[in-house]
Amino acid sequence: MELTHLSKATAEKLKLLVERIEQSQIPPSMLDETLNIATWNIRDFGKRRRSELAITLISRVLYQFDLIAITELRDDLTDFKRVMQQLGPDWQFVISDWQSDFGGNWERTAFVYDKRMVQFTGLAAEAQPDRQKVDDQYISEQSWWRAPYMASFKAGSFDFMMLAMHARWGTRPGREQELASFGDWIKSRWVDNADTVFDEDLIVVGDFNIPRIGDRYYQALTHSSGLQMPLALAEINDTAASAGNKRYDQILHRARHAFSYADKGGVIDFAAQGLMAAIFDDTGIPESKWTYELSDHFPLWVQVNTNNELAILNNIIQKE
Repeated sequence: MELTHLSKATAEKLKLLVERIEQSQIPPSMLDETLNIATWNIRDFGKRRRSELAITLISRVLYQFDLIAITELRDDLTDFKRVMQQLGPDWQFVISDWQSDFGGNWERTAFVYDKRMVQFTGLAAEAQPDRQKVDDQYISEQSWWRAPYMASFKAGSFDFMMLAMHARWGTRPGREQELASFGDWIKSRWVDNADTVFDEDLIVVGDFNIPRIGDRYYQALTHSSGLQMPLALAEINDTAASAGNKRYDQILHRARHAFSYADKGGVIDFAAQGLMAAIFDDTGIPESKWTYELSDHFPLWVQVNTNNELAILNNIIQKE
């Protein structure tokens, strides 16, 4: 990420964020050994034009990782393209289309990645609920407000699918059912028809609007799907900058025996200790708009081991 073009004022504010990132103790990734992945809901990203300072801050957060799933990206990609330009030529993305209604919120999902560390391997698709034949039409009885989006990647000897979702929110009756049906869909692909999937290793990420680990919404998502949470994230209770102690965001997985985490994970908490005020107080941006500049969600991250050669060989030997 190029920094020499920054003004003194922007550099001073970016330094505050970098210091907070350093406090998050994110270990460096190693080519063909480990991969730092993250999920981040960037609030209404593209709905309104962000300041140049916000674009710089968002770019720096993304730059910390190797592969990031971005949710709540809107139909207008102007600011997204500004971020990609700041990240530089080594960064690429795979992106979904948008849904033009209030349920879909005109949102996209994007996977942004450093091509020096991870490669896109060809599959990208929106997940669709299962359909039934009704009066000679194939119709789904389930509504997912925003279509989950998946793409295939490879790093080192580890190839995997990343599947991202932004689930519905609020107290609407269909919220729990949406999560349950998404879990059932994962089971139908990765358990019931495992021989047909593009890759057996699945990482599921996103903003699921789950208030806390183990509640009925979490159980709805994980019960049938068999999704598991990395132990490194078990003690993370808050991924929301304004709601307080809400574990809305998740990184979960279904995997074969070769899959493993590096026991490192967490969030970048940019709301604690008055950091948002220190960054935005003298910018003329009112406090009510600060989360629309950075976000109302924290990036949730985990480190994955990608050198699984011995585990793969042992798995082959045990099958003989």
